[in-house]
Amino acid sequence: MSISQSLLPEFDQEMANTRKTLERVPDDKFGWKPHAKSYAMGALTTHLANLPSWTVLTIKADSFDLAPPGAEPFKMAEVKSRQEALEMFDKNVADARAAIAGANDEELFKTWSLLSGGHTILALPKIACLRSFVMNHIIHHRAQLGVYLRLNDIPVPSIYGPSADEGAM
Repeated sequence: MSISQSLLPEFDQEMANTRKTLERVPDDKFGWKPHAKSYAMGALTTHLANLPSWTVLTIKADSFDLAPPGAEPFKMAEVKSRQEALEMFDKNVADARAAIAGANDEELFKTWSLLSGGHTILALPKIACLRSFVMNHIIHHRAQLGVYLRLNDIPVPSIYGPSADEGAM
């Protein structure tokens, strides 16, 4: 079995769980923050909707510069509603899944670098980037969003088992 084929079931599960969490975000809470240093709920939702797109960036190129010398820095597309977030997320997940499915082992073992201003921030095999910089990053922020939901008395979906709001299936 190829690496990409072994990654797809985990990817599918984590994206489905992330979508369940995004579905709970109310439009009227996009500006809410638990702390002055925290993301607003809308910014966190935007970040989660965008994160799957890094899969395609990682597989299709060998590097990405967040602030390329002499060019405009990367700016994440912003969403203004739950519906926009879900649409962006679904498109990014579909594109990401297709990129994973089409990647061969040789490509996934190539080094991928994240740059800023031409300086390397990180350089890892593409498969390591997919697991850490994309998947684990999504899981981390999905959990953060779950806390935001809890603090706003919004039911938290079950992810790996029942949540306090959703009992055993």
